[in-house]
Amino acid sequence: TYPAIKGKLIHQSFLDMERPFEGAFTVVGNFPYNISTQILFRLLDWRDELQSAVGMFQKEVAQRTAAREGSKVYGVLSVLIEAFFKVEYLFDVHENCFQPPPKVKSGVIRLLPRAEKPAMRSEKDFFNLVKTAFNQRRKTLRNAVKALFDAAILEDELFNKRAEQLSVEQFAALTFRMK
Repeated sequence: TYPAIKGKLIHQSFLDMERPFEGAFTVVGNFPYNISTQILFRLLDWRDELQSAVGMFQKEVAQRTAAREGSKVYGVLSVLIEAFFKVEYLFDVHENCFQPPPKVKSGVIRLLPRAEKPAMRSEKDFFNLVKTAFNQRRKTLRNAVKALFDAAILEDELFNKRAEQLSVEQFAALTFRMK
């Protein structure tokens, strides 16, 4: 019916498939809510080729993805996605737009590659630091990440904060000070 998009639509398990195209591509979807976070991490795996992504997610996941530091929903997902993408929360989709209506609200977000990614020692160190910091999010950064830094570095005032208070750029900068 639509010859212009022949070979460009993929009907396959998102989590099981390899990168869908050679070169740059865009992902658009209404994603299953039970695997939304896993899908976002898959998009992160494809970050070097991903031109953009627009997707409908469960509202809470969309809000977490677009959250900024200081928000109580800001976490690992927020920091890791925002390190590589500009995230825009576009709009809510009311549950009455569906038949039958789901028991959850939906939100649409757009991911665009960041023009400049924050400087970090390595992506591996960055991912490790962010995950470790949020693993015990109620603790101060000093207590949550003490295994990753020398004692002298941990004396810095920045380590009195909690993980949700640090920006993506602050996390990236801290990677240069890790053991």
